[in-house]
Amino acid sequence: MKSAARAGTLMRALVAGVNGDSSVVAEIYTDDVKGWSPAMHVSSAAELAIELEDRDEAFSDVELAFAPLDVRGGRAVVEWTMTATHSRPLVVDDTTSIEASGARVTLHGVMVAEFDGDRIRSFRQYWDEGELLAQVGARPGD
Repeated sequence: MKSAARAGTLMRALVAGVNGDSSVVAEIYTDDVKGWSPAMHVSSAAELAIELEDRDEAFSDVELAFAPLDVRGGRAVVEWTMTATHSRPLVVDDTTSIEASGARVTLHGVMVAEFDGDRIRSFRQYWDEGELLAQVGARPGD
């Protein structure tokens, strides 16, 4: 698989994650994919599909921008920026929910993926949860 195609697959994965679209999981991830982000840990494509389907819809009017940082061999790294409106309650954990603030938020992150052929076999995604929570009006200790 060429580098540009890997970068494209990684960007599709990010869009699917933001949109909660599990329909592309079988196409772009291996069955035994391992993944981590501040909001989830998965060890199979089935677990990933469930996580995507269970996403809350706290944000609307989502815009994503990408900048491939490095794509070579079996690895791709993409920097992303998401801008969205906090339009519904954001569930933080089993006991905490942050009511919709209407705020337009911007979040920066990076996704690193290793490939097996043309599908992602592992990924790690990094962003600052504190930055997001501060923008939606969460106070320390919320």
